[in-house]
Amino acid sequence: MTATPDERAGADQTGGPAAGVFRLGMVPGVNPGRWVRVWEERLRDVPLELVPVAAADAEHAIRSRDVAAGLLRLPVDRDGLDCIPMYTEATVVVVPKDHLFTAAEEITAADLADETLVVPDDDVLGWADAPGDRFAGAVATTGDALDLVAAGHAVLVAPHSVARLHLRRGLTTRPVTDAPGSAVGLAWLTTAYDDLVEELIGIVRGRTAASSRGRGAAPEKQGPRARAASKGAAKGSATKGAGAKGGAKGGGGKGGGAKSGGASSPRRSSKPGGPSRRGRR
Repeated sequence: MTATPDERAGADQTGGPAAGVFRLGMVPGVNPGRWVRVWEERLRDVPLELVPVAAADAEHAIRSRDVAAGLLRLPVDRDGLDCIPMYTEATVVVVPKDHLFTAAEEITAADLADETLVVPDDDVLGWADAPGDRFAGAVATTGDALDLVAAGHAVLVAPHSVARLHLRRGLTTRPVTDAPGSAVGLAWLTTAYDDLVEELIGIVRGRTAASSRGRGAAPEKQGPRARAASKGAAKGSATKGAGAKGGAKGGGGKGGGAKSGGASSPRRSSKPGGPSRRGRR
């Protein structure tokens, strides 16, 4: 996702990320789409912003805290950085569709011996001893290198995702089975590790919400014994409350009895007062 203008306005004066946004750097060719979807399901209150960075700048973006973590090409300087390798990409050769290599499903490094290889300045493969001759001129970018390939002046070897990113009409690829691969990893500053970084680690490693150790962890479930004990405690509390209520009601009845049991009114004579007839003479 791309940051909104309000989020960009929330960034501090040093260029740091806006509060409440987790910025994830990503180098060309890396596709974190499935991890973004899981993040959005588990952490709806923390937007995940994808920040494209050049492969050569990815490590600096993490160290300068422009991003909270980064998906980058390995190796990296591990001083002050923590990193987990994630996968290794296959290497392909990019050639015109009418090139001899297209007659096969795949090739080997030895097949490159008679080819001219163009190595752009933004190369991420780092295959220093690749067979074949090197293109003599300086080539700045992978896009520029593919212009030379399309013109038939050279071939390019690159990680599969990078080649696919820049592929154009008239060009195709073939796997180079014994070429070195390109490793991709997730890196972050050791001192910047927190529950959001831990959540991202869990997502890229395939942990479920129930097994997550980060902020998006599911609430802990009670076992059968804990549930039974909880029900028993609740039932006991309800019984105790009912008894107290009944006692208070009964006490009120007794109070009423004491009130009515006070001095009774004097008994009235069946005959009007005055001296009895026997007392009269």
